[in-house]
Amino acid sequence: MTEQELHDWLRLTATPGLGNTAIRRLLARFGLPGDVLAQSATQLESCITTAQAHALLHPSETLQGLQTATWTWLSTAPAPLKRHVLTLGDADYPAALLETADPPVLLYITGNARWFGAQGLAWPRKALAMVGSRNPTPQGAQNARAFAQALVRQGVTVVSGLALGIDAAAHAGALEAGTAAAQPPTIAVIGTGIDRVYPRANHALTTAIAEQGWIVSEYHLGTPPLAQNFPKRNRLISGLASGTLVVEAATASGSLVTARMASEQGREVFAIPGSIHAPQSKGCHALIRQGAKLVESVEDILEELPALVAATTAAPAMPATETAPSSAAPEEPGLLQALGFDPVDLDTLCNRTGIDIASLQIQLLELELKGQVARLPGGLFQRLAAS
Repeated sequence: MTEQELHDWLRLTATPGLGNTAIRRLLARFGLPGDVLAQSATQLESCITTAQAHALLHPSETLQGLQTATWTWLSTAPAPLKRHVLTLGDADYPAALLETADPPVLLYITGNARWFGAQGLAWPRKALAMVGSRNPTPQGAQNARAFAQALVRQGVTVVSGLALGIDAAAHAGALEAGTAAAQPPTIAVIGTGIDRVYPRANHALTTAIAEQGWIVSEYHLGTPPLAQNFPKRNRLISGLASGTLVVEAATASGSLVTARMASEQGREVFAIPGSIHAPQSKGCHALIRQGAKLVESVEDILEELPALVAATTAAPAMPATETAPSSAAPEEPGLLQALGFDPVDLDTLCNRTGIDIASLQIQLLELELKGQVARLPGGLFQRLAAS
């Protein structure tokens, strides 16, 4: 893309009040952005409103700054990174998004240069979206990490939204698993400009994803974290994948929006069940009642989506979660049996075990240090299932 071509695309997409649908109409009618911008107001009004045509023909003073900043951003990627602005008309635009109802006109991408080949961008052939609560239980975060690791080892790219909680755990697990030779381990689809890091707590994770995978945004440089942009970007998370796995979600979670979009796009929806007492499980249980596939292991996903199965490897067996206590092995400490898998307070444990509070606290601390128990807000404790 030349600098002038970039300027034309930015002028088209940065015009206030001109959305993706109107832009696609203009491109279908007149051709490339340069051809669109050469039209008179009267000709433009055959596709868009008078106000939209006026805004397009009279660009704002901020446009030049955006054009300069974007060209500079493209030209100054530090090694090993590469940057790209992909347009709707490019040959290597992801085919999966073209199948959706509202493909973005521009995609900003940054990532490891190995994924930017001479023949274009190496979009993953096998990808699964993973989403969930921003405030997960310890078990939920552990499940997300373990599932992501197992999927990447199977050659599947994990797509998520770089939010706190489940998203971050999924990205981290994918990175820990290493990378398949043919595609990035994880793709983060963000709701801000690609030059922004949000949330700030994920700064190190964002850097790691850019160095090993991809970060993708449809928003222009400098776009702040606006609330309305995050539900909209969810269609890209689900659209880039063959299916969407919801790890934990409350009943009013944005993850359910992603699941709904996945269903509307003809993608499969999966959900991990959890405790009937945990608010973070209510959304997953609702999805399962509505027809989402209940998932306990990676195999449950792969048998539903055989296209994700690598030809040369078998998916590692990995029980991910349990919704009720199972029969304890002989060597399992009695306290773990008493804990079960739901959050529980000290008084309840005392009644179940007959152990005094002081001794319970010592034993719980030992289990916590071993990574077998998590301490929750409100004085609760929860057993962590082995992954």
